[in-house]
Amino acid sequence: MRFDFLNNKNNDKDEIKEESGAPLVKFEDIYKIYQMGDTAVHALDGISLEINRGEFVAIVGQSGSGKSTCMNIMGCLDTPTSGTYLLNGRDISAYKDDELAEVRNKMLGFIFQQYNLIPKLTVEENVALPLLYAGLGDRERRERAMESLRRVGLEDKAKNKPAQLSGGQQQRASIARALAGNPSVILADEPTGALDSRTGREVMEFLQKLNEEGNTIVLITHDNSIAARAKRIVRITDGKIVYDGPVEGDKIVASRMSAGG
Repeated sequence: MRFDFLNNKNNDKDEIKEESGAPLVKFEDIYKIYQMGDTAVHALDGISLEINRGEFVAIVGQSGSGKSTCMNIMGCLDTPTSGTYLLNGRDISAYKDDELAEVRNKMLGFIFQQYNLIPKLTVEENVALPLLYAGLGDRERRERAMESLRRVGLEDKAKNKPAQLSGGQQQRASIARALAGNPSVILADEPTGALDSRTGREVMEFLQKLNEEGNTIVLITHDNSIAARAKRIVRITDGKIVYDGPVEGDKIVASRMSAGG
């Protein structure tokens, strides 16, 4: 059965880790092609990529580069046209929608630019909501939600509604929601895009802290200064990887591209 690697009641990352020595995320010659009339548009054009446990990787590129398509496939929100996507050593490229939903609930945590908090729910209820979908009981949902809120310094805001929080606090609440399920990978899609520069720096410092604690983080951004907070940069242009390496090396690549060379 496909979900053997997911079926542990505590969703324990260490237990998952012991089952496979493979890269946590692996793309093998991934294509995503959209048909626009008579034209085939290659959103991803043969991408191969590996991400190991504990890495902090920024996937960076301008609008239309393919970085968001890359995140959608990595986050099991979309499927490739061809190629293989291995998550924790398992090929999920051809999974059906219900199977992809199961993977998202068990292994992935999402942080979005617009927070995606439900206005009518309290902060605690928002953080606990994915745990409800994962089938956890009331008590465990509350305990996990409060522990996540403590980690982001929002335990005193648990009963507040999202509108009663600042933008930075709402983003921290969304980070707590991502953490509550104890995911193997945290996917952060332009997490500072709706924040002022000071609050954005605070959020990035928090993501760096989470990575230092052992969390695997994949950051999607168009902003070179934000990408520079990661330890490794994967730069995408026209659906292809043009750089994959440390931040220092990417500075040369980014400057050449901005100069048109």
